[in-house]
Amino acid sequence: MRSAQVTIRAVAVAPTDAFDRVKDFAVYPRLSSVVRSVTVRQPEPAAPGEAAEEHSDWEVYFRNGILRWSETDTFDRAALTIAFTQTDGDFAEFSGTWRVRPDGEDSLIDFHTEFDFGIPSLAGILDPVAERVFRETIGLVVTSLFARAEVEGDEALVRAVELARERAAGARTGDGGPTGDDAPTGDDTPTAIPAGAV
Repeated sequence: MRSAQVTIRAVAVAPTDAFDRVKDFAVYPRLSSVVRSVTVRQPEPAAPGEAAEEHSDWEVYFRNGILRWSETDTFDRAALTIAFTQTDGDFAEFSGTWRVRPDGEDSLIDFHTEFDFGIPSLAGILDPVAERVFRETIGLVVTSLFARAEVEGDEALVRAVELARERAAGARTGDGGPTGDDAPTGDDTPTAIPAGAV
């Protein structure tokens, strides 16, 4: 199985506030053009002292199509963790965790996922692209949730998130975004799996 990890620092944000923003999956499509849609179904009431659970349906642009899945999301506000597991969709296996932890006056937000498309003959092609898309999308979305936030410990990912922000700003203003050496290449374009490929 392939994995993807990202750590983001939310500057001067309390861990509980960071947790509450991260768990609002319904806003993610507004923060990244790669996330086509997220539909959050009503959470199931949790018994006192138990973690809350909800279900969400995701559509993400990947290669030349759309990657779709449904997941169960388990929110443990006391531990500041979110666990998710695919219940149906395009992955053979897909699960992961979010964890928020204090760091001085800041919060560190850790995202970790493991996934398998279940197509061994295409793993060498699909898995690295999926890992990049996960990391860049999570980096962009989560840094966009806060007034001041930054990706930790990965300069290539920091630059990819900056370029994605510049492209988005260019698309909103109509100036086309960065040019020259900063212009996105074909590798920067979100890509999706053709329907029926998985």
